[in-house]
Amino acid sequence: MTRALQPDVAAVLDYAASLDLPAMETLSPVDARAFQTATAANRPPGPDVGEIMDGELPGPAGPLAYRLYRPSTPGPHPLTAYFHGGGWVIGSQVSDDPFCRQLCVESDSIIVSVDYRHAPEHRFPAAHEDGFTAAVWLSANRESLGATPTPIALAGWSAGGNIAAVLAQQARDTGDFDLAGQILITPVTSPGERRLSHTDNAEGYALTTSMLDWFLENYVDEADRTDPRVAPLQAPNLGGLASALVVTADFDPLRDEGTAYATALAAAGTAVDHLACDGQTHTSILAVDVIESATPIRSHIAGTLRDFHN
Repeated sequence: MTRALQPDVAAVLDYAASLDLPAMETLSPVDARAFQTATAANRPPGPDVGEIMDGELPGPAGPLAYRLYRPSTPGPHPLTAYFHGGGWVIGSQVSDDPFCRQLCVESDSIIVSVDYRHAPEHRFPAAHEDGFTAAVWLSANRESLGATPTPIALAGWSAGGNIAAVLAQQARDTGDFDLAGQILITPVTSPGERRLSHTDNAEGYALTTSMLDWFLENYVDEADRTDPRVAPLQAPNLGGLASALVVTADFDPLRDEGTAYATALAAAGTAVDHLACDGQTHTSILAVDVIESATPIRSHIAGTLRDFHN
């Protein structure tokens, strides 16, 4: 099968290669965070929303920062808890800001992007514990945040997609909060396994397999990588979960484990839409106003979220 990058994706990758930037995995976690912040400084901001509000919610080991995006249309609006990417090591509640703005506008829902503790200072299961506490709190406080009393949705990209997938299982098992649906964008689902995409897409497409390994080494011991709290694909029961959208990218080391998760959800009877994105990379799908070929993908994600809330 012949595979080809979308032309705008290829152009961005060529430009990034010309800068000869250091590989993320050669940096310390502190320097990697500073590098990520610096590279994001000049990106397009994304669309205007009705209101942006920064706050904190109580976490299991201290306050967790969040950023709330409210549509400009008359409310109240349904609420979605969003978890950022960054391999559980880098990123924050503002690191996926342009995409959260886009998601807010196109889904006509409140997006609350929640930060969580990062590795290696806080290793597994810290990020997942923070995600669970945040989801419970947001569900309990949705009306005080100006949202409708309807069930919240979950969304996340990469490591954040992993957190969202785990939380959807915990919502079913604990009953501590109700879910309208789950949006999993290029998620980690089974970090203890090697798949063909880890080899086929090992380098040259923004997220590399060696970078992925660096993230995992910082966050979770090898012995824990099949624990369902970090490997949702390894859960013994994938039935009865909230409806899911699983988005995978053609040129992504994580492609095959995302595909495997979508397949397993469907086999277990969970309603799932698998959106396989030809010619895209792990990072291109969220590149608002940079990767125009991903615009229909972002609209599909937002439309699914709108449907979940209706």
